[in-house]
Amino acid sequence: MTRVPGLLAPLLGLGLGLGLGLILSSLGAGAADCRSFGRAERLAFAPAARVRWLAPRGRPPGPLNPLYGTVRRFLSVVQFNPFPAELVKTLLNEPSSVKVDEVVRYEAGYVVCAVIAGLYLLLVPIAGLCFCCCRCRRRCGGRVKTQHKAMACERGTLMAFLLLTTLVLLIGVVCAFVTNQHMHEQMAPGVEAVPETLLSLRGLVSDVPQELQAVAQQFSLPQKRVLEELDGVGKSIGSTIYTQLKSTVYEVLTSVNSLGQALQLSMDHLQALNATLVELREGQRDLEPAVREHREHLLTLLQEPGCQDCTEAQSRARALELGADFDQVSPVDDVLHRLKGVPEANFSSMVQEENSTFNALPLLAALQTANMVKELKEVIAQKPEGLRTLAEEFPGWEAASRWSQTLEEVEQSSRPYLKEVQRYEKYRWILGCVLCSAVLLVVVCNLLGLNLGIWGLAAREDPGHSEAKGEAGARFLMMGVGFSFLLAAPLILLVFATFLVGGNVQTLVCRSWESRELYKFADTPGNLPPSMNLSQLLGLKKNISILLAYQQCKEGAALWSVLQLNDSYDLEKHLNISQYTAKLQQELQNLKIDMKNLDLLSPAAHRDLEALQSSGLENIHYSTFLDQIQKPVVNTNVEKLAQELEGLARTQGSSVLGQQLQEEAQGLKNLYQEKVLPQQSLVANLNLTVRALASSAPNLQTETSRVLDNVTYLKGQLPTWATSILRNESECFLTREMGYFSQYVAWVREEVTQHIATCQPLSRALDNGRVVLCDMIADPWNAFWFCLAWCTFFLIPSIIFAVKTSKYFRPIWKRLSSTSSEETQLFHIPRVTSLKL
Repeated sequence: MTRVPGLLAPLLGLGLGLGLGLILSSLGAGAADCRSFGRAERLAFAPAARVRWLAPRGRPPGPLNPLYGTVRRFLSVVQFNPFPAELVKTLLNEPSSVKVDEVVRYEAGYVVCAVIAGLYLLLVPIAGLCFCCCRCRRRCGGRVKTQHKAMACERGTLMAFLLLTTLVLLIGVVCAFVTNQHMHEQMAPGVEAVPETLLSLRGLVSDVPQELQAVAQQFSLPQKRVLEELDGVGKSIGSTIYTQLKSTVYEVLTSVNSLGQALQLSMDHLQALNATLVELREGQRDLEPAVREHREHLLTLLQEPGCQDCTEAQSRARALELGADFDQVSPVDDVLHRLKGVPEANFSSMVQEENSTFNALPLLAALQTANMVKELKEVIAQKPEGLRTLAEEFPGWEAASRWSQTLEEVEQSSRPYLKEVQRYEKYRWILGCVLCSAVLLVVVCNLLGLNLGIWGLAAREDPGHSEAKGEAGARFLMMGVGFSFLLAAPLILLVFATFLVGGNVQTLVCRSWESRELYKFADTPGNLPPSMNLSQLLGLKKNISILLAYQQCKEGAALWSVLQLNDSYDLEKHLNISQYTAKLQQELQNLKIDMKNLDLLSPAAHRDLEALQSSGLENIHYSTFLDQIQKPVVNTNVEKLAQELEGLARTQGSSVLGQQLQEEAQGLKNLYQEKVLPQQSLVANLNLTVRALASSAPNLQTETSRVLDNVTYLKGQLPTWATSILRNESECFLTREMGYFSQYVAWVREEVTQHIATCQPLSRALDNGRVVLCDMIADPWNAFWFCLAWCTFFLIPSIIFAVKTSKYFRPIWKRLSSTSSEETQLFHIPRVTSLKL
């Protein structure tokens, strides 16, 4: 008969010694227990979001900050108008319809400054020409006519104002030098920040699809873990079945083994009873004539007239006959016939074999579920459709490559322009240095003129002094005046050009950028042309606020929340793996272990138990056996009677009678040893056998009936119980494996919505751009023209005070007897000559 080796012996006689209710309750308790699998372990997913944090740029605090603040306040006075939203809107959408009067109205402050610069450019050179003409006619920058009392006071006042003006010019030119150099130094890193920022923004755009693909690829982590655990699911389920049935099966197998031993022992006793009974009957048939012959012969001797003291021996001799009659006992041949060949099965070997097979149940379960596990692996190896399209259907997927390519082209095309910017910046720096040096030359001339003039005045009290020092001081002052007139035009042109550019950058761009009016302008519908609409460029269904996006990006938000992709992209649709898990659940529900052909007892063992049940072993009349066993084999004690005859033989007067009695005593002894004693031994053995069978036969029959009844019941119930355990373990396994997929789905949801494509580089790029343009370039630029304008406008009082002061450094008119030709050569420093008083 075909047998399923893995489950035969463990299920043999499950009901023996245990209530079926206890078995069912233990199985029910196991159905709610998932300790065999436990919860899913924590998976370690690699972060898919790349780190692209731009380093923040900032201008460290320095001594020029008060100057920058002053320039900004000055520009706020010059440009007091708010941000021209309508004008910029018209300029962006319809450039041809921009009205000049609107531009002039907005730039009113700059127009006023332009008028002032134009007047300066016109009047100062004209004044210089007039001064040259007057100087040629010796009417300007001459000498003091006469000495008077207030001359010293006037001279001191003029010298003080000239010195103060010169110091103001010196401070201005030093600040101009410093700001010019600072702007030149900041231009290079500012220019280098442009391609760096563009590359960062390009990475922000181009890395999003790659990051999404990396997220989708990490689905292999739960896949791999589930595939690994599928390799041991059959063995694990078998181990669970083994664990839940182990104590019951081991106890049942022990009971089955004990039942087999009891069956074998009962058969041995029954066979021994039958054999002993046969021997007793044969011995009884041999013993009866011998006892009768000895009784008759002994009575003849004891009844002779010459027998002395033989009366008592005669009564014992008359009782010399058989006691137990085993012919009256019912035979056991029918029982033996029914139990012929029993036990056919070797219960001990069978239990040992099935015990080993039960211990191998996990391995056998794994073998039976191998094909199903293979099918499950094929299901797990498939990637859900939603994850395959996670990156392709992400908003901006097509625009990402276009934006990345555009940013790359902008970055490549910006490099030549940036080099040109650096080149022109070098020219501007050189021009600024030249003009600052020229202003510094005016300062030097003023300081030298003052020093030489004061020296000449101090030496004028000496009667033998020379006027050359004072004359030289006056000439240095005139040189400074001449340089001032020459520098006026290029200075005012450079100042106004840099002022017009830097001032508008500060008031139109930087101020509105810092106050975020630019973002509000961009958020207002209709201000930007459609080609600049960010939502349309990204393919979003809903317009986004640039200001809100900037604030969120500044806080490190991801593109998901910034672009409000909930309205444009159904993430849950791509994370819905219910169809995938439904296939897995269906396959696990179909997981089965075939138990329909299980036999709980081998055919031989079943026949043995049925034969024992119908043998009638318990119906044997054991009481009849016990009644005969309690009787003696011979009613008279043969051995004691022989001893008594020996004593009578010695007391007889007749030697012949004594000899005969002696011979009879010896015959009785031989009878006892040869026939009575073996018969008594058989009766003793029969007593043990009968008593053993009498005590075990009823219980053996009851236990046999229980085994057969329980085997019949369990044979139908065991497949149901095993299926229940299997289903419970399948659900536990499914819950554990779904835990891995749930972890992945939760991680993807968090990664996509909170980490992937963080737009912090965008806000940082905007902040860095403002810092580079406004703080690092515009502020030094504006401070430079402010300082240069400062020097330019202070050249006017410097000219006036220098011309006035130079008169007091020259010799007084009435003291001169002769003059040199310096009056006819305006800026010529003559050779020192002696003066005649």
